[in-house]
Amino acid sequence: MSASPDTPPPSTSGQRGGLLGVGLDNTDGHKRITKGEKFVLVGGSEETHGRMTETAMKTFEELRRRDKHIETVAPRELAEIIHKSTPR
Repeated sequence: MSASPDTPPPSTSGQRGGLLGVGLDNTDGHKRITKGEKFVLVGGSEETHGRMTETAMKTFEELRRRDKHIETVAPRELAEIIHKSTPR
Protein backbone atom coordinates (compact mmCIF):
# COMPACT_ATOMS: atom_id res chain seq x y z
CA MET A 1 0.00 0.00 0.00
CA SER A 2 1.56 3.32 -1.00
CA ALA A 3 1.16 6.67 0.75
CA SER A 4 -0.81 9.42 -0.92
CA PRO A 5 1.02 12.59 -2.05
CA ASP A 6 -0.62 14.43 0.87
CA THR A 7 0.76 12.05 3.47
CA PRO A 8 4.16 12.85 4.97
CA PRO A 9 6.75 10.10 4.63
CA PRO A 10 6.99 7.78 7.65
CA SER A 11 9.40 8.97 10.32
CA THR A 12 12.56 7.01 10.80
CA SER A 13 15.22 7.43 13.42
CA GLY A 14 17.91 9.81 12.19
CA GLN A 15 15.82 10.85 9.20
CA ARG A 16 17.17 13.87 7.34
CA GLY A 17 15.44 16.14 4.91
CA GLY A 18 16.39 19.17 2.93
CA LEU A 19 16.35 20.99 -0.37
CA LEU A 20 18.92 20.86 -3.13
CA GLY A 21 18.87 23.55 -5.80
CA VAL A 22 20.96 23.26 -8.94
CA GLY A 23 21.28 26.10 -11.46
CA LEU A 24 22.51 25.16 -14.90
CA ASP A 25 22.58 28.49 -16.73
CA ASN A 26 25.96 29.83 -15.57
CA THR A 27 28.12 31.22 -18.38
CA ASP A 28 30.44 33.53 -16.39
CA GLY A 29 32.53 30.76 -14.81
CA HIS A 30 31.74 31.93 -11.26
CA LYS A 31 31.15 29.10 -8.77
CA ARG A 32 28.14 29.90 -6.62
CA ILE A 33 27.34 27.84 -3.52
CA THR A 34 24.90 28.79 -0.79
CA LYS A 35 24.37 26.55 2.23
CA GLY A 36 21.74 26.72 4.91
CA GLU A 37 20.86 24.44 7.78
CA LYS A 38 18.57 22.35 5.57
CA PHE A 39 19.42 23.41 2.02
CA VAL A 40 22.27 23.62 -0.47
CA LEU A 41 22.15 25.67 -3.66
CA VAL A 42 24.82 25.30 -6.33
CA GLY A 43 25.51 26.88 -9.69
CA GLY A 44 23.40 29.10 -11.83
CA SER A 45 23.84 32.61 -13.10
CA GLU A 46 23.83 35.43 -10.56
CA GLU A 47 20.11 35.98 -11.23
CA THR A 48 19.18 32.29 -11.03
CA HIS A 49 21.20 31.71 -7.87
CA GLY A 50 19.59 34.76 -6.29
CA ARG A 51 16.11 33.44 -7.15
CA MET A 52 16.96 30.02 -5.72
CA THR A 53 18.26 31.64 -2.53
CA GLU A 54 15.15 33.79 -2.13
CA THR A 55 12.90 30.78 -2.77
CA ALA A 56 14.72 28.65 -0.17
CA MET A 57 14.64 31.40 2.46
CA LYS A 58 10.93 32.11 1.95
CA THR A 59 10.14 28.37 1.91
CA PHE A 60 11.72 27.86 5.33
CA GLU A 61 10.08 31.02 6.69
CA GLU A 62 6.69 29.64 5.60
CA LEU A 63 7.45 26.24 7.15
CA ARG A 64 8.31 27.99 10.44
CA ARG A 65 5.12 30.06 10.21
CA ARG A 66 3.11 26.84 9.78
CA ASP A 67 5.12 25.20 12.60
CA LYS A 68 6.22 22.39 10.27
CA HIS A 69 9.54 20.78 9.40
CA ILE A 70 10.88 19.81 5.99
CA GLU A 71 11.44 16.24 7.19
CA THR A 72 7.76 15.69 7.90
CA VAL A 73 5.76 18.00 5.62
CA ALA A 74 3.76 16.24 2.92
CA PRO A 75 5.31 16.45 -0.58
CA ARG A 76 2.25 18.16 -2.07
CA GLU A 77 2.21 20.80 0.68
CA LEU A 78 5.96 21.40 0.26
CA ALA A 79 5.49 21.83 -3.49
CA GLU A 80 2.74 24.39 -2.83
CA ILE A 81 4.96 26.29 -0.37
CA ILE A 82 7.90 26.32 -2.81
CA HIS A 83 5.65 27.53 -5.64
CA LYS A 84 4.26 30.30 -3.41
CA SER A 85 7.81 31.25 -2.32
CA THR A 86 9.29 31.51 -5.81
CA PRO A 87 9.83 35.13 -6.91
CA ARG A 88 7.89 36.08 -10.02
